[in-house]
Amino acid sequence: MNVLRRDDDPAPRPTRQPRRPAQEQRKQRQAPPEEDQRIAFVTGGTRGIGLACALELLEDGHRVVVGSRNRPDRLPEGLAWVPCDVTDPKQIDAAFDAIEAEVGPVTILVANAGITNDGLVLRMSDDDFTSVVDANLGGAFRVAKRSIRPMMKKRWGRIIFISSVVGAMGQTGQANYAASKAGLVGLGRSLAREFASRNITVNLVAPGPIETDMLDALGDDTKAAIVEAVPLGRVGTPDDVAAAVGFLASDGAAYITGATIPVDGGLGMGG
Repeated sequence: MNVLRRDDDPAPRPTRQPRRPAQEQRKQRQAPPEEDQRIAFVTGGTRGIGLACALELLEDGHRVVVGSRNRPDRLPEGLAWVPCDVTDPKQIDAAFDAIEAEVGPVTILVANAGITNDGLVLRMSDDDFTSVVDANLGGAFRVAKRSIRPMMKKRWGRIIFISSVVGAMGQTGQANYAASKAGLVGLGRSLAREFASRNITVNLVAPGPIETDMLDALGDDTKAAIVEAVPLGRVGTPDDVAAAVGFLASDGAAYITGATIPVDGGLGMGG
């Protein structure tokens, strides 16, 4: 069944931070012909950090498919979409099957999909805890496992987990979320060791406070307190995170595996 979607009336690409001239020239030189383009799959890729990562990889010359539970109203030009609920193994298989049939095998995976369900531990039910861990940690495990075999055949692959500074620092009211993001570090390093001999790198990016819908939902006083705690004195943008992801997906990061790259304005220093 054909489930891959490209928008017939694509939305214009969101405005992104301008690249430096030398960086732009380097991007242009590296753009491969279509038959040599690598195929990237970004889960949770229709908004926020996920969408910024997808657009970064697209600008880097890759063919990019984004996945999400809900069908987006419109897609930026150049992106394709496939339904993918990372808590559903059958839907994950269907998503990868569709990408492989219509585009080719995935060799760059950005596991970004995740949820929150905040609350103090004494008020947190077992389901509140396990549902977040299953989506954020279990979901990353499932999509990574499904992506590995094609990467092994290609003897080249990049797996990038989107973790969080909260996974190292902890956060009141986010025991479930923090546990899931901390677990990604152990998962990522284990996979890095298992598949290094096949030229597959596995790394993590750990964002701090980023301008997303999640942050926008907080009150002004809370956001001000967050900014005050960040040494650089501001919240980050999705493009800040995407730049790190783009690097880790590149040939320039070929000797980096099992690493966690903080994109947090210095908030987690020493964590």
